[in-house]
Amino acid sequence: MLALRHGEQLRARLIIVCRRHLATLQQPSLTSPFSETAHSEYTDTPEYPPIRDLNFKSRKRQEATDWHEEIRKVPTIEEKIIKLNMPRYYGYKVVDLTDTKIPYNALPLTQHYTRTAFEELSAPTPVPAPAPVPPAEGGADDKFEAFVKTARADVIDAVELAHDDYRNKLTLLDTPPDAVTRELQLTQIILEQLNRVLLQTLIADYAHLHEIEVDYNPRHEAFWVVGGVDPPKNVVKSKQGREWQKEYANDTVDRMVQYTGAPYMALRHHQQLPTWKTAEESENAALAQQLPRFNNDARTLGYPTKYQHAVITPGYWPSAHAPNFGFLSFQSRARLQLRPNPNDLQDLQEALHALAIQSSYAWLLAQAYYNGFNTYNELTYPMNTQTVITNGREWSFYEYQLNTVLVHGKHVDENPRVNFCRGTAPLPLYGEITSAGRCVDFNDDTLRQLFRFYTNAPDVQRSADELQPYVGGPTLRRVADYDDPEKREFLEKTFKYLASKRPRHLELPEIYMWEKLYKIDNKTRAMEAKRRFFELDINPWRRTLDQHDKEYVSRQVRPGGKKNREGRFKKTYYP
Repeated sequence: MLALRHGEQLRARLIIVCRRHLATLQQPSLTSPFSETAHSEYTDTPEYPPIRDLNFKSRKRQEATDWHEEIRKVPTIEEKIIKLNMPRYYGYKVVDLTDTKIPYNALPLTQHYTRTAFEELSAPTPVPAPAPVPPAEGGADDKFEAFVKTARADVIDAVELAHDDYRNKLTLLDTPPDAVTRELQLTQIILEQLNRVLLQTLIADYAHLHEIEVDYNPRHEAFWVVGGVDPPKNVVKSKQGREWQKEYANDTVDRMVQYTGAPYMALRHHQQLPTWKTAEESENAALAQQLPRFNNDARTLGYPTKYQHAVITPGYWPSAHAPNFGFLSFQSRARLQLRPNPNDLQDLQEALHALAIQSSYAWLLAQAYYNGFNTYNELTYPMNTQTVITNGREWSFYEYQLNTVLVHGKHVDENPRVNFCRGTAPLPLYGEITSAGRCVDFNDDTLRQLFRFYTNAPDVQRSADELQPYVGGPTLRRVADYDDPEKREFLEKTFKYLASKRPRHLELPEIYMWEKLYKIDNKTRAMEAKRRFFELDINPWRRTLDQHDKEYVSRQVRPGGKKNREGRFKKTYYP
């Protein structure tokens, strides 16, 4: 009886506690966070979640946008470039643009691939040179003409000395070099001598020349993605063979582009060159629609394709204090004499324009990569450079302004921004060098134009946050800013390995001819064990950059002792 009575008392107390708890849940206090949440669930106007289009094309576009956002959020410059290469272990299939090969009719393709509007100048740009600092007595034009007259004799002596020096070198060779090699070597000597003369003449009155850094034969390489290209026949045929992809069979595709160049000489500065197009002129949707479109495959013009990683090199490594902005580059035109009809002036002129646009765009794009931008993340400010194409005697002068880097996917049709390039026809610096080694018919107008490029002072200075808005912050912009030495070493090694373009340690798997005949085209070896990659439905081109064996750590140096099995392999720090 006592046990039953005690049990009834406990049951009654439990019921009272439960009732109090339920009452508390039904009537929350006004200061409770649950009551605030309950009240915040209701608004005067209904708020619906975004409705996403779930068809195949929209889902693919959303996946690409998410990946581009992931690249933008990567904190350091080197990691962004590594992230760009993550989808492909063996590299992308790229259109190989170089400064050594400009096919016939390459200008429309170049304008399409770089989104560039070109303006041809019939004469040197009539822009007066900026006044030196501090300004001297007299007008800027008078001072400029005085510099030209002072340097004229020194420039003539430099040209004559370069020809005489090279002529003596040729006499020491048993086999004379071919025409292209002769032009490359002679032009290199002339440019080095002229650069020395111009800097000596101007450096005392133009302060910006004190900070110029000169690179000889640097690597200029850039990678970008272009949209609006007709799909290859194998892609069309593959999509037409699938019922749900037939409607997308003829949609345009994106092409990866890799530019590789090595100019004679490149000059860099800490500050940017001033722009010559305003923001309103740069954002012109009507002009963007009028740009030439080259929808055919680049191979139809003769450009080859190859597999390689995305390599971005503006001639230097990422650095916080180096001159990171291009001032002036000198490009070669030696191989243009190998064209089928080198005497066709119209074809030669278009080839020079195409070469100037490609080299200028690639150099500025590589500099943009080193400031945190890339082919998927748009520029927030314009970038400018100057380009000269010469063979020592004839000189073509170009200015380029980079306003946008978005030319992939739908941006090739919808992006209102346009890049601009303006340039001159080839201008002779001198007529000829006589047998006595004298320079004849020297052209002062060409020398003035060269002086204008050197005296164009870079005066655009931006804050670090404005220059690099997509990096991790003031304390984390480059891999060298990481405190962890192991992570810093891994990322630095990976970045420079990709930039070196060395082949992978294991070559790409190959399908042999007998396998194509007996295993793929004709199923004649059904009883043989399926061990090859194509029999296991493995696509080696889909292998990602991080799909490899990790580096083994020997027991003697293993952290945690010899018997620590968790530290057998080094960590990887892929972004």
